Amino acid sequence: MNIRRNIIVFCVLWTILISSSLVWMTHNSRAEQQRIALLTSRALFKQIVVARRWNSSHGGVYTPVTENNQPNPYLEDLARDLRIGENLVLTKINPAFMTRQISEIALLEDGVQFHITSLNPIRPENLATAAEKQFLVNFEKGIKEDYAFMQENGQQVFHYMAPLITEKSCLKCHEKQGYREGDIRGGISVKLPFSVQVPLVSMTIWHALIWAIGLVGVNFLGLKLDRSYNVIKSQAVMDALTGIPNRRSFSERILEEFIISRKNDAELSVIMCDIDKFKKYNDRYGHVEGDACLRKVAQCIQDSLKRPIDFCARYGGEEFVVVLPNSSLKGAMTVAERIRENVENMKIEHCESKTGGIVTISLGLATSKIVSANSYEQLISSADQALYLAKKRGRNKVHQFAAGDEKAV
Repeated sequence: MNIRRNIIVFCVLWTILISSSLVWMTHNSRAEQQRIALLTSRALFKQIVVARRWNSSHGGVYTPVTENNQPNPYLEDLARDLRIGENLVLTKINPAFMTRQISEIALLEDGVQFHITSLNPIRPENLATAAEKQFLVNFEKGIKEDYAFMQENGQQVFHYMAPLITEKSCLKCHEKQGYREGDIRGGISVKLPFSVQVPLVSMTIWHALIWAIGLVGVNFLGLKLDRSYNVIKSQAVMDALTGIPNRRSFSERILEEFIISRKNDAELSVIMCDIDKFKKYNDRYGHVEGDACLRKVAQCIQDSLKRPIDFCARYGGEEFVVVLPNSSLKGAMTVAERIRENVENMKIEHCESKTGGIVTISLGLATSKIVSANSYEQLISSADQALYLAKKRGRNKVHQFAAGDEKAV
């Protein structure tokens, strides 16, 4: 385990993570401001549509003619102008003219622009711009709204547009153009002054601070862990031959698990395993092959354990031991039988064996509540006695300890 290398790897990953966070937050900040611009434009458009619908529902509204409110020359209506007395003349304001007047007020007060437009307008000034033409084409394809960011007079603006649907009240003016109720006859543009303002400096400073704290913490803890690991590594806890925990590790683990099982009133099972006729295997194939056989069997036992809490170790010679916390007799038997079958299925040649000419294993099983063990030594002893009976009764078997086995042994 190269802790110093892992520290470097973690520092690189930490840098990537913090950089990604900064990019992500910057992107989200921009996206959120754009979302607000979209929602604002959409709300303004709906307000205009509602106002137009109100106007249209009344067949237009009359207002006094003034210097700034001259009659609409594009409104063909015999009752467009009404004279009331000698000093008062009223002129009809239709939805389109009202929209234009609202746009003029909004532009002066907030810089917001409204533009009612069409590909076939009655008023020439309402002819669609190049951008608006593209929006109108998109509406014909079924798009419900469209928007874009653009530069206009050296200023960035958010340009939003949604279609105007021809209603029954609109046909008075637009039927002669060939429109029918439900047709898209144009749209209303909304332009908002918009400048994305991301607090990039403050976000960068905060991310740099978090990045620096993380690096200092990782290096401090990593070096401390490295020293601790070197101390632990100097202790022999693994079996050099098989690569699984040794008997010392087992002694510490079984004591720990026994105490936990007694405290929680839980079952604890132990399986003692012994390779059948292993001495004859060594005599026949030599110690090199014998060592290889031990490694294969040890790995097979370890691979047969499915739960992270299960533990196996080399007990000595050709003996292995398995500790199964929180395991009933039935569950332990399942594990023991799985180990036996897996070793058998490796089909390691053993011509001196009387169990099919292959390497097999015998297993003895003891469970704390069955044994009523008062110590972990007693539990191990019971499992060892069960192993003895498994070998005595033909090998390549699993035997579970039961009352009376002491006498049989």
